Amino acid sequence: MGAAPFTRDAVLRKLFLYQRSSSPSFLPLRRFSLSSSVNRRVCPSAAHQGVVPITVNIPTQNAPTKQPGASVRKRLEVFARSFPPFSPTERVIFTILGAILVISAVFVVRGLNNNFLVEVPKTGGALTEGIIGTPRFINPVLAISDADRDLTALTYSGLLKAAPDGKLLPDLAEKVNISEDGLKYIFTLKENITFHDGEPVTADDVVFTIGRIQDPAIKSPRRANWEGVSVEKTGEREIKMTLKQAYSPFLQNATIGILPAHIWKNVEPEMFPFSEYNIKPIGSGPFALKEIKRNADAPVSYELQPFRNYALNRPYLKTLRVRFYPSEDKLLDAYKAGEIEAASAISPANVGSLRFNQMSLLQSPLPRVFGVFFNQNEAKIFNNKEVRKALNAAVDKEKIVREILSGYATAIDSPIPPGIIEEYDTNRATTTRPADLIAEAARILQQNGWKKGGDGVYSRTIKKNTERLSFTLSTSDTAELKTVAEFLKKTWTELGAEAELKIFEPGNLNQNVIRPRQYDALLFGEIVGRDLDLFAFWHSSQRNDPGLNIALYTNIKTDKLLEEARSIADTAERMKKYRAFEEEILSDTPAVFLYAPDFIYILPRRIKGVELGYMTAPSDRFANIERWYAETEKVWKVFAKDNNAAKTSN
Repeated sequence: MGAAPFTRDAVLRKLFLYQRSSSPSFLPLRRFSLSSSVNRRVCPSAAHQGVVPITVNIPTQNAPTKQPGASVRKRLEVFARSFPPFSPTERVIFTILGAILVISAVFVVRGLNNNFLVEVPKTGGALTEGIIGTPRFINPVLAISDADRDLTALTYSGLLKAAPDGKLLPDLAEKVNISEDGLKYIFTLKENITFHDGEPVTADDVVFTIGRIQDPAIKSPRRANWEGVSVEKTGEREIKMTLKQAYSPFLQNATIGILPAHIWKNVEPEMFPFSEYNIKPIGSGPFALKEIKRNADAPVSYELQPFRNYALNRPYLKTLRVRFYPSEDKLLDAYKAGEIEAASAISPANVGSLRFNQMSLLQSPLPRVFGVFFNQNEAKIFNNKEVRKALNAAVDKEKIVREILSGYATAIDSPIPPGIIEEYDTNRATTTRPADLIAEAARILQQNGWKKGGDGVYSRTIKKNTERLSFTLSTSDTAELKTVAEFLKKTWTELGAEAELKIFEPGNLNQNVIRPRQYDALLFGEIVGRDLDLFAFWHSSQRNDPGLNIALYTNIKTDKLLEEARSIADTAERMKKYRAFEEEILSDTPAVFLYAPDFIYILPRRIKGVELGYMTAPSDRFANIERWYAETEKVWKVFAKDNNAAKTSN
C-alpha cells in the first residue's frame, strides 16, 4: 500500500508539530509560513535535528478572498466553543437569574424616573370660552365693557402687571425707580420686546398711549387716573412720569396696556372710536389675533394664538377661542350644548343647574361692595341717623348670601371689601349682630320717638311736622339685584318701613337716575379696585357727577383721612388711615352695606395652572394666562430647570 497522499490538513498538522518541536514554548497563535524558505529562516536549527522541511505548493489562484471580520468571527466561535454546554439545571438557574436581572433593571429605571424625572407643561391644547356681550373697543384706552376688557387683557400688556397675589410685577418694564418724595417714577423698558406685528416697543409708544388717554377729545374712561401726570421720554427705553402730588396707588395705573404708536398715530382723535383696530387689536400681550368669525358684520368669535415674543414667556396653550353671547341664558345654553368649555359672569342662581363631570368651578372674591346708598339730599327722612341705623340693623345679610347668592358672596358691614385690611390688621373687630334683627331695629326707632301707626308704618311728629318712614328704592333690572330688592322690601315692611321699588334698565339707571342723583335710596355696587382708593367713592368733592359718592356723604374728618391715605407710600400706614375711615363710616351709617360678590368661573379640569387669586374685575382671571396648560411631558429635573431659565430669559 503506497504512502498516503499529502492533503492540506496533513501538511498543516506536520507544520504544527514542526513549529512546536522548534520552539522552547508552545505558542498556539504563533504565525508561520507554508514556504520552506521562510521556515528555514524561522527555524534554522531544523536541519540539524533531523527534521526535513517539506515544501508544498498549494494553488492560490482560485482561493477565496478573505472577508473583513472573518477572523474575528472565527475567534469568537472558538471562544464560545471553549465553554462547556449548560446542563438542564444550569439553564434553569441562568433563566431565573436573567429574569431577576431584568425585573431589577425595571425597578431601578422606575426609581430613577420617580427621583429624577418631573412632569412639566408643554405647548399644546386649546380652550374655548364664552363671554357675555360683543367687544367694541379692544383697546386699553377705550375699553369699557367686560367683553372689551377681557379681550384687551389677552392682547395688550402694560409696563407692569398685577399678579394673582395682588403684587405688581414687571411686564414691558424691567424696572421702575421712585423718588423719595413719591413724585417721580422712572420706567426702563426691557430689551427686544415687540408688538404682535414685529415692531419694537419703545418709549414713544408709552408716551403716545398716555397722551391719548389724557386727550379730552378721546373721552377715555381712564382719563381721571392720569390727570396732572406729566409723561416724557428720557431715552429710547426710558420714560419719566411726574406727579403734582404724591399718590400711593399710582403704580396701579402703569398696568394699562400700551398702544403701538406706529399704527394709531395716524388716527385722528375724533376717529379713535371708529378705527378698525378697535376690533383687530395689535398689542404686545400674551395672545395675538389669528381669525375673526362674523355674523352680519358683528364678530361672533375670536381665535387667538400665543405670542412667541411675549415679555413674560410664550403661553403654553396653542389656541384660545372666545365666543360671544348676548345674554347669560344664551351663554348657559351654549355651555350645556358643548359649544364652549369655559364661562364666567354666571349668576349664583344658575350655578346649580350646571353639570360638572369634567369641569371645575373656581371662585374668588371681587373687591366690589353692594349696598343701599341713602341720598340725604333727595329724601330728608335719611337725615335722621337713627333711621339709617335701624334700616341697617333689620337686614339679615347672611341670609341674602345664603339664599339669594347661594353662598357665592361675603356678607359685609363696611365700605372696604373683605380680605384687604385684615392682612395688616389681624385684630380687626367683627360686627356682632343680635339674634332678633327686627326687634333690635324697632328698639332703635322707638328710643328716638318713632311710633308705628295703624297702617303698620312708623312715623314721628316734631313741632307739628309729621314724617313717615317711607321712601323709594331704585335698582337695576338684573335678576340678582331685583331679588335682593324684593328681600329688602319684605324685611323693611316687616319692620314698619314703607319701601317702593323702582326698577330701571341698566343704561337708563346710570344716565337718568345715578348721574343726576335722582333717587331716595339706591341698591347698587361699587368696584373699589385693587389699590383701595376710596377717594372717588366717599370724599365730599365727589358728590356730584362724574364723582362716585352716590351716598352724597359729607364728613370733614373722613375727607382728611382719605386725602392722607392717598399720599402715604407705606401700605401698612395707609391701611391705618383706612381703618380710621371705616370706623367713622360705621358710626354714621351713610349706607347699608350688604355683600361682596364672588367671581364664578367654570373651565375644564384638564386646564391646569389657573390662579384666580385677588381680583378686581372679571378680566383679572387672565392674570397668569401664559402659565395655563393642557398638556405635559416628563423630563429630567436638570432639563426642567434649564427650560424654565430659558423661558425666563426670553
